[in-house]
Amino acid sequence: MSKPAIAVAADHAGFELKTLLKAELESQGYSVTDLGTHGPESVDYPDFGRALGEAVASGQAQFGVAVCGSGIGISIAANRVPGCRAALVHDALSARLCRQHNDANVLALGARLIGIDTARDCLSVFLATPFEGGRHSRRVAKLA
Repeated sequence: MSKPAIAVAADHAGFELKTLLKAELESQGYSVTDLGTHGPESVDYPDFGRALGEAVASGQAQFGVAVCGSGIGISIAANRVPGCRAALVHDALSARLCRQHNDANVLALGARLIGIDTARDCLSVFLATPFEGGRHSRRVAKLA
């Protein structure tokens, strides 16, 4: 079975964590599209959140990983794109639940709030967890 295509995006505060997670994904055989930013210079997170949301909503990528300092701003920006369901997570449990119950298609992380090991755990759990469907399908449909 082929692995899903994944898009990654970050602002300057999330650049380093995004770069580490991108390398992790590529080492595991995922096809990764890097939507930027490509350096530590100050940029505006809404531009990158929107680009990521559009990539996922359009089907260019099945999943996305969004990173900014807190994860809040970039997740808000991504969620403004219809069809994008970005979930800000802080641990493996929230990563699992956002997939199981909310069919989240974008994992949002706060680079200034969690460390690389926690971020890797969140990413691994997010990608390994299927949407449960059932009673959750009705609720997720209402998000559209």
